[in-house]
Amino acid sequence: MRISDLRQRLDLSFGPDWAPSFSKDIAIAALGSLTVDEALAAGREADEIWKAVCKQCPVETAPFS
Repeated sequence: MRISDLRQRLDLSFGPDWAPSFSKDIAIAALGSLTVDEALAAGREADEIWKAVCKQCPVETAPFS
């Protein structure tokens, strides 16, 4: 998965107004409490990040899981 695909899925799941804040502010347990943005900066793969987001937020991400 490309980073642009991850960003698009986040926008579609959380809305374009909240997705950037989610990416910057919400710690994801499966990523060792990193945020999406921190995980990307640390070199984590976009598909690994998406799976972690899906695990933490199954209702919001259900259409894309």
